[in-house]
Amino acid sequence: MDKKFYVTTAIDYTNDVIHIGHSYQKIIADVLARYHRLMGDKTFFLTGTDEHGGTSEQAAKKAGKIPKEFVDEISKKDKEQLDLLNISYDRFIRTTDPDHKKTVEEFYKKVEANGDIYKGEYKGFYCTGCESYKNPSEIVDGKCSLHPTRELEEINEENYFFKWSKYADFLKKHILDNPDFIKPESQRKNMLGFLEQGLEDIAISRPIEKVSWGIPVPGDPKQTIYVWFDAIINYVSGAPDFWPADVHILGKDNVRWHALLWPAMLKSAGYELPKTIYGHGFINLNGEKISKSRGNVIRPNELVEKFGVDAVRYYFIKYGPLIEDVDISLDKIKEVYNSDLANGLGNLISRIAKLCENSGFEFENKKINKLDDNVAKSLDEFRFDEALKIIWEKITTTDQYINTNEPWKLKGEELKKILTYSVNSLATIAYCLLPFLPETAQKIEKQFKGPKIKSGAPLFPRI
Repeated sequence: MDKKFYVTTAIDYTNDVIHIGHSYQKIIADVLARYHRLMGDKTFFLTGTDEHGGTSEQAAKKAGKIPKEFVDEISKKDKEQLDLLNISYDRFIRTTDPDHKKTVEEFYKKVEANGDIYKGEYKGFYCTGCESYKNPSEIVDGKCSLHPTRELEEINEENYFFKWSKYADFLKKHILDNPDFIKPESQRKNMLGFLEQGLEDIAISRPIEKVSWGIPVPGDPKQTIYVWFDAIINYVSGAPDFWPADVHILGKDNVRWHALLWPAMLKSAGYELPKTIYGHGFINLNGEKISKSRGNVIRPNELVEKFGVDAVRYYFIKYGPLIEDVDISLDKIKEVYNSDLANGLGNLISRIAKLCENSGFEFENKKINKLDDNVAKSLDEFRFDEALKIIWEKITTTDQYINTNEPWKLKGEELKKILTYSVNSLATIAYCLLPFLPETAQKIEKQFKGPKIKSGAPLFPRI
């Protein structure tokens, strides 16, 4: 039986087109998906758009469009952004997809049948930016700490509630018994700390007069299902044959919903739990969190146009917010591009290709079909940055080998021996790069396929 691997990212609100902060998780999820395909695993990679709720409804109204027309446009543009980043998703799910709606209705009924849904009254604050109810600890100066430019909505309404509190002990035990359930460790500690404060039942519907753009509550058309309850079920509806997921990759602001609410929902409905939830840090631009609501966004297409797709992928895989928040700027990306790619990998490729071309020798194409063990180990541990570091050590070692042996001073078999070793080293490097920089890896493989090797245009021209 083939080994299965199922990776997901968070799906994005369709109030505006995604920015590089959303794209980071898609890039590292793509690395995982490509890696597992390379290992021969039956792999499914799910991403998509979260299209219901007040955020999208209000954005559509502001644009003078009906919600479906508006989310169709945003979803299409989001998909285009991911395609520019060479994201190899197997499905781009939309929460307006008929099969998703059907799954949400069935899931709701299972939770209801388990006695975990009741009608009650909610009083408090709601942030449309987060599409979530806010605790007092999450409010700073009367605003949501994550969306300080938005006004909080004070609500007093009748809703359906999910008995989240019922699952507090179950959640705590599962997290303690499964050290890899929440990663990194800092997020695991945060979630255990949150549980210590106690869980309250959560409203999972909104009155239709408040939020009409949503899936109606089964049996009560006057209420629509809360967007988080709806959207998070996409992981089941998007690839039911692959459930449970091996890893959900998402931003740290979404860890609570994925690590505490989602498992409680799954337990209630009778589903298995995902194996790992990975919550990465934020990308800041010049010291400030990139945010649609702040308007300080950089779209993937802007970076790809300036640096090229694999340079963008490289920068964020190597220097992205895997654990802690990171600050980026165009100057930093340019500096890394020139040092690591133009002067590093690109220069090595040019040197060896030119030496091979000038030698006139024919080279046997060494077929590589096994990933370096240390690279594989790093990817299994979600250390994408460490995996790239190992590959770049191979690049440095090969460069040093050329410098030490000075092939430009050699002739005959001695020269061919040095060049053959160098070409074989590049074959290994190219294979290792396939999950990370797929276009670059394929270009290297093609250029050094042999038997005659020729120099070509620089892979990464200096900028």
